[in-house]
Amino acid sequence: MGAVTADPAVWTVGADPAAGAAGAVGAAARTDPFGVRADGSPVATEPDSPTTGTPPTVRDRGAAPARRGGALGRGAADPGPSGRVPGTAPRTGARPDRPDTADLAGGGLARRATADPLFRLVAYALEAAHGRPPAAVWSAPYAFRLGSPGLVAAAGWPTAAAAAPRDDGLVRLSSLGHPADSCDLPLTLSGPLPDAPAWAVRPYTVLRALARAGYGRGGTDLHVQGSLTGAAGLATAEPADCAVALAVTDVHAAPGERPDRVFLAQLLAGALPEGDDGLRRAVFHARPGRALLLGARPRRRRYVAFDPAASGARLVLMAVRGEAADHPRELARAVSCARRAGALSAWQPGRRPGRSLLVLLPETRLAAVRSAVAGDFRGRDRPVPRFLNIAVAGAARREE
Repeated sequence: MGAVTADPAVWTVGADPAAGAAGAVGAAARTDPFGVRADGSPVATEPDSPTTGTPPTVRDRGAAPARRGGALGRGAADPGPSGRVPGTAPRTGARPDRPDTADLAGGGLARRATADPLFRLVAYALEAAHGRPPAAVWSAPYAFRLGSPGLVAAAGWPTAAAAAPRDDGLVRLSSLGHPADSCDLPLTLSGPLPDAPAWAVRPYTVLRALARAGYGRGGTDLHVQGSLTGAAGLATAEPADCAVALAVTDVHAAPGERPDRVFLAQLLAGALPEGDDGLRRAVFHARPGRALLLGARPRRRRYVAFDPAASGARLVLMAVRGEAADHPRELARAVSCARRAGALSAWQPGRRPGRSLLVLLPETRLAAVRSAVAGDFRGRDRPVPRFLNIAVAGAARREE
């Protein structure tokens, strides 16, 4: 797919926003793309972020940052193998400190007119499917890789998970994407997986791994729903994994304890080794207008400026339709049309080729690019590719 692999210099740190996309591309000839040298080391990055807690743009539970010496704060004891501070008891069932989940933010979301419709829907769907409101609702962004090695970012489209704790060793799973395939399963820590619908195998695997780590052994009611399908071309599994892990950990955690995202990333990598760990780290740690530079030390994070909108550019996801065998050829054709109409660069959003590419283009050329691609495909009686605007967004968060 050589014709599709574009020049990775699709963005430049320090480019003048007023210069527009053309200025950014011109600057790319003089500076290192994405602020990264050829060997992958950063040129101009933000200072390392703290080793614990959440990014400044995201606050779990809507609470203030952890105080020095508090649970999971900078002065706290190191978490044990389960990700908890030694001395805190594992949560194995319903939380005695939360006797009425209907009064919690998770349950209240379903009836809050000002809440995002997706989160209201997920909260209501869990209550409709399982007869009780959620104790927490978490959102996790879809993530993508950039055209420069070792850089990932989050998109402004979320997956949501609503959860409520149980104490009878049962997990009840539902999703609006699979309305006829809700299921009640016994939670076992080892052995063969119970008979379950295909969609439920992955969340059940996450629940089992969390239970082995001490979170949710009593069981969980869980509802998962994404805002995109696989047809959009972004990975759907990793954000769902992260949303489930955060929601279940939250509702089974000790009072005042916040989910340890580094620990959860490691847990998911062990439970689902076929997944993309880089995308999971983007889901857990992304920042708006920034790309995360992947490194060997997951608790030391570095970021590079990546904000197309600030320089008058657009980042769009272009996904082709039709038979999978035709995707490489059709993507190459679409990119060729897009480049002739003014697109600047294109690259694959994941580690493996798929049905989509991310395309960077000047905002003023968006209509021309879409028209050129649509005209070519219609002229060949082929399904017109889908276009989806992508905003560079922040990390997973608890919806209040």
